[in-house]
Amino acid sequence: MDNQEVEQRQQYPAAALSDEDLLEQIFTALSKSVGSIADPYSNDGSYIVAIANLPIGLRAMAATHHLDISLTMDDIGWHFLNFGEPGFVLATEQGLRELGLDDIAEYFLEAYAIVNPLKPEIKEPSDYHACLESHGLMARISELTEKASTKQPTVSESPIYAAWVNYARAHPEKVFGPGR
Repeated sequence: MDNQEVEQRQQYPAAALSDEDLLEQIFTALSKSVGSIADPYSNDGSYIVAIANLPIGLRAMAATHHLDISLTMDDIGWHFLNFGEPGFVLATEQGLRELGLDDIAEYFLEAYAIVNPLKPEIKEPSDYHACLESHGLMARISELTEKASTKQPTVSESPIYAAWVNYARAHPEKVFGPGR
């Protein structure tokens, strides 16, 4: 370990934690930084305003967190029914790229291009699958979801959270701010 690594570990002790413990520290930082001040489900752009001044890495994590949940609970297309505000979509794509997840960013953008024009046809949540099936697009959304969900490695069964951990170890100052 060189002097720079020793200094970094002293300034950012969280970077030396296990993957799961570091992930918990990231969630704590997100909770303190964003908390309940903005509604990510809102279409008014307030969530993006709320995260705009976070360090770039923590902002990327705040912007990608809900995509991880969508991939776990629903699919990559359904995500845009909940989080389709254009500024949030852009921030999520930028966040994925900042975290080194360019391939997932590409799947994400393709899914957005599929679902966004169909949103007026999806009046109720129960319309989603039928709408995409009627346009012959549900199979592609399923394929994109599978690709985005199974990128390796994972932490807590999540490629996005694995990227968070790797990023926080490589760039703790971009997640936790200036060293202590």
